[in-house]
Amino acid sequence: MNNLIICGFMGAGKTTLGIKLAEHFGMQFIDTDCEIVKRENRTIADIFATDGEPYFRKLETELIKELGRQKNLVISLGGGLAANKDNHKYLKAAGKVILLDCGIDVTLERITGDSTRPLTAGGREDIVARYNMRKPIYEEVADIIVDSSADEKRTFLTAVSAIEDIL
Repeated sequence: MNNLIICGFMGAGKTTLGIKLAEHFGMQFIDTDCEIVKRENRTIADIFATDGEPYFRKLETELIKELGRQKNLVISLGGGLAANKDNHKYLKAAGKVILLDCGIDVTLERITGDSTRPLTAGGREDIVARYNMRKPIYEEVADIIVDSSADEKRTFLTAVSAIEDIL
């Protein structure tokens, strides 16, 4: 099976859904943020603080190019990877792109107080502006859009149904 690639804003449930989809379809799960942390042997916050966001974005691009040459993966993207339009060609070549979107209100509920996300430091207004900027870019690359504002089970069932329709 071709790869399934899950994109969306922070807090949309990409990792949670990705793990369940990998299990359901008998595929390997990879979270790009976790993979970068493992390869760099440091947290994303440390990467941002030491080398800056451009360096981290370069790592993301290199990783998606590499993963795109593999098959049978469910790939959960960090929130910024699909927001970079230069990565769209690599994402499309790598597999089917699923956008998870739970809306800004649910997003804010889910990520409030999470200090592990470097891009939340700017506060609520910055998060809302970033969400509004990224959402149409995510929609451009998506083959499927799944509302993830519901509970995990409903989101999973909706995603499986949509995936089966395009396979």
